[in-house]
Amino acid sequence: MPEQTESESRKLLGRLRAAMGEATAGQARLDRIVELIASSMAAEVCSIYLFRDDETLELCATEGLNAEAVHKTRMRLGEGLVGRVAKTGRIVNTPDAPSAPGFRFMPETGEEIFSSFLGIPVRRLGEKLGVLVVQTKAERQFSEDEVYALEVVAMVLAEMTELGAFVGDGAAMSARHQQPEMFRGGIGQEGVAEGHVYLHEPRVVITNPIADDPGKETERLHAAVDRLRMSVDEMLSASETADGDHRDVLEAYRMFANSRSWMRRMEEDINRGLSAEAAVEKEQSAARARMEEVPDAYLRERLSDLDDLSNRLLRILTGQGSETGAEMPENPILIARNIGPGELLEYGRKLKGIVLEQGSVGSHAAIVARAWAIPLIINADRVTSEALNGDHVMVDGEQGLVHLRPDDTVVTAFRDKMAMQAEAQKRYVDLRDQPALTKCGKRIELTMNAGLMADLPSLESSGAEGVGLFRTELQFLIRNKVPRRGELAALYSRVMDASKGKRVVFRTLDIGSDKVLPYMKREDEPNPALGWRAIRVGLDKPGVMRMQTQALIRGAAGRPLTVMFPFIAQFDEFRAARQHVLDEIERERRLGHVLPEKVEIGAMLETPSLAFAPRQLFEMADFVSIGGNDLKQFFFAADRENERVRRRYDVLNVSFLTFLEHIIGRCATTNCRLSFCGEDAGRPIEALCFAAMGLRSLSMRPASIGPVKHILRRADLTEAKRVIDTARGSGVQSVRGDVMEWLRTID
Repeated sequence: MPEQTESESRKLLGRLRAAMGEATAGQARLDRIVELIASSMAAEVCSIYLFRDDETLELCATEGLNAEAVHKTRMRLGEGLVGRVAKTGRIVNTPDAPSAPGFRFMPETGEEIFSSFLGIPVRRLGEKLGVLVVQTKAERQFSEDEVYALEVVAMVLAEMTELGAFVGDGAAMSARHQQPEMFRGGIGQEGVAEGHVYLHEPRVVITNPIADDPGKETERLHAAVDRLRMSVDEMLSASETADGDHRDVLEAYRMFANSRSWMRRMEEDINRGLSAEAAVEKEQSAARARMEEVPDAYLRERLSDLDDLSNRLLRILTGQGSETGAEMPENPILIARNIGPGELLEYGRKLKGIVLEQGSVGSHAAIVARAWAIPLIINADRVTSEALNGDHVMVDGEQGLVHLRPDDTVVTAFRDKMAMQAEAQKRYVDLRDQPALTKCGKRIELTMNAGLMADLPSLESSGAEGVGLFRTELQFLIRNKVPRRGELAALYSRVMDASKGKRVVFRTLDIGSDKVLPYMKREDEPNPALGWRAIRVGLDKPGVMRMQTQALIRGAAGRPLTVMFPFIAQFDEFRAARQHVLDEIERERRLGHVLPEKVEIGAMLETPSLAFAPRQLFEMADFVSIGGNDLKQFFFAADRENERVRRRYDVLNVSFLTFLEHIIGRCATTNCRLSFCGEDAGRPIEALCFAAMGLRSLSMRPASIGPVKHILRRADLTEAKRVIDTARGSGVQSVRGDVMEWLRTID
């Protein structure tokens, strides 16, 4: 057939729109569409396959194949040429289908008489919806113009599917965004919450994918792009960063906004018959498809910039929400692919929960979620493509589950669980001002972890005796450049003011691994958790370390100052870091500045090597804090970001408890103060066992202090230690079962 012209492409889209307007059911409408496409393409066959689940495609309509095969022919993802298109997201265009790699003959369809095959993925913003296929008897290589025209049609089909135009019987044609969905992810922060979806990147619904007047649509596009460019220029002008990596990112942002090739491709799409909105989304989908295939992290980030620009442009064109988002619903639960700390903190404490498609247990989002004591689910695949703003959602941070649009049975069970937890919390209120005093007379110090000024009110409401860990990196992570010394000194001073004389342990800058500063060049490391991070960065970047130390000294303003260095692996690192603080104190003294009343300098024990450091380290350190989250992953060689292995190991394993016993013994013989800081310190059973082994100070999230105090006040540590030792002697792998059985016997 002759190559399709732009007018013929628009003509086909016009016919499709007419078919959409007919008073027909979903199946009849789909049947009419394949008939129109086959006629327009001069092809004997046109078929549409849609996903019925994540792994299965179903033939939902055909012109030219056996009609009885509709809704009966199914194939797995990757199976046959259709499955290959669906899996890879790539077009297959071959004049001789039977000889093409992966071809599979489906006898019930009657397709054995057709030679040529053109398969186009039907997708929307990276979400795979199905495959559009045309076939002919004669061997025929479809031209570039024909392929492009069918891509435009596939784009329209994706929008029609999104709008529910093909709703009918069966899973493949069920209504989208209306059925209950459950997502399983990783646990970033425990807790349960019920509320309504608030999308970080609002899903724009395009109701007019086809347009009659290309000139008018092109004008709309140009006007919207001009507005977009102005907003990007304003972002650059408002940026406090004059140079550096952040400025480069914003300049790249502007480069994309002014890209002639991007504009040209969208104009071509409009000339083919798409509306301005559909043209933007077509190019956005193509960019997301390319993003999935790009191995280079820098290029992926740049394509992500283009994705964000497309979202802004779509919101300008459609008027759905503001250019930066939609109105926040009641009891919002944030859903996003991923999110940085600055963006997350802008939402404030209004959020009831967070669900991410990506993320990690040690990410910025996890740190903020713990500070806010709200549940966080990470790695919840496909949740952003299924959720709509305002959808009812329930988040179970205990099980790692997200219930989207839950049915009545799930709602009832979930609310019962929330009510039980609320009732349990009431029991802890009366314990707030009581000490964590065990039945055998041992007093355990319970302190809280913090990282934001907003955390400090929990110091009083939770009953914490101080701040066992104040994460100073959050103030660096949420900014576009290194904060000034005066700003940090003022912040540290306010933290001490809010603590009202209680001890605050400031951990120096802990960056690297999964915590990368926006203005710091990312290091390409094969294993960041074991790479250039924490104290290693501090010792290699003495200027930043000096500035932070000075800010801490000045922020103390004559009060006691406690400083702790993260990720110390050997004695020389601690000795050098400690000397650095002493040198800065001497420098401040010479300058005539007020010095802290006293200074405590400690180390975080997060690597097994430090437990076997020379005795001088424990004699020199004023205190040691076991960083349980990192120590556990290195002790068991189990990456805490890897869901397949991180839950495989238990801190109540006899080997780990014996290792803790060794650390406790070393600190006891040198009179070095010792504490345990991390998620496990806030779990009642674990906290009880740590106390029984000899730990007398535990630092945890504020919400955990009540439950931990409750169990400690019921227990006799001498008896608990006897149970642990008996279990260890019996050869069991973990003492958990024996301890829990013993707890059932006490009052």
